[in-house]
Amino acid sequence: MKNSEIAVRKNEAISRGVGMTTQVYAAKAENAEVWDVEGRRYIDFAGGIAVLNTGHRHPKVIEAVKKQLDCFTHTCHQVMPYENYVALAERLNKLVPIAGPKKTIFATTGAEAVENAVKIARCATGRSAVIAFTGAFHGRTFMGMALTGKVVPYKVGFGQMMGDVFHVPFPIELHGISVEESLDVLDKLFKADVDPKRVAAIILEPVQGEGGFYEVPRALMKAVRQICDEHGILLIADEVQTGFARTGKLFGMKLRRQPDLMTMAKSLAGGFPLSAVTGRAELMDAPGPGGLGGTYAGNPLAIAASHAVLDVIEEEKLCDRANQLGGRLKQRLEALRADIPRSPTSAARASWLPLSSARPVRPSRMPTSPTPSA
Repeated sequence: MKNSEIAVRKNEAISRGVGMTTQVYAAKAENAEVWDVEGRRYIDFAGGIAVLNTGHRHPKVIEAVKKQLDCFTHTCHQVMPYENYVALAERLNKLVPIAGPKKTIFATTGAEAVENAVKIARCATGRSAVIAFTGAFHGRTFMGMALTGKVVPYKVGFGQMMGDVFHVPFPIELHGISVEESLDVLDKLFKADVDPKRVAAIILEPVQGEGGFYEVPRALMKAVRQICDEHGILLIADEVQTGFARTGKLFGMKLRRQPDLMTMAKSLAGGFPLSAVTGRAELMDAPGPGGLGGTYAGNPLAIAASHAVLDVIEEEKLCDRANQLGGRLKQRLEALRADIPRSPTSAARASWLPLSSARPVRPSRMPTSPTPSA
């Protein structure tokens, strides 16, 4: 079977709206490597878009899922609950950098987590408006699209977006946008478009991914937290991409200010579909019974995988590992500044650093059976 043959079938069978970065079809994967259907081996720099912080098929994750498979695969937690769902919520409540008592809900995707965080914020505050930043990515559902600060390709052709969503320029020194300018726009927004007393939440990513791997400046984070406190606005940290050791800390917000609500997904379960919202207990309890949840929300296989992921991050010291690798990469990138003076090598932290230019490398042909890397 050839990649090109599958690509022809894909074009006939799958909507073109599902964009694909490559036409390389995976057959096997192990740790940081992937083999395609033609036996070629690749180093995986994508990780399923920030999903595989513990690598492909980590033995402890696979073992945990197999063990759960032998028990049950689905009951719907809202119909017949299970203990490992409760236990994972307890673990996240202890780990998430939010002060005071906390509670958690589980969903399936990052977009679902964002949707639920907005629902919770609106319900808890009795307000409807939400403020996001340009360059942000918060999902492909209608609220996720509305919050996302980028039109192409996410909003094109889908009609009117959800109302009461506003955007403020994200400060990027490289592009000539300062923190002061962003805050000035926010102030003008409050004066011209939306009463701050009508704003339920401000949502931001500790490090923008889709926006170009730009870290939230500390001055902006401090100011936004103060503005939220002044006007009774909730701060939502979207940690879907930054969470679980990517920034050298378990969460990107550990380097900054405390949010009121936090969304998580992607590497939360090491390749299995799971997302979560953790927040201050009184906020999380604002919706009534039945207002939150979903048929597959907190699937037991994904919950089991997530427990293993948290164990691996701690036992293998992956936060330290991210800092080591990130420091090494940053040092090499800094050395390129003479040739690439506008290379934003200090834009992010740990293992999450931008590469402004690269040359394509021809993949080597390898045996079909993968060999685990060290």
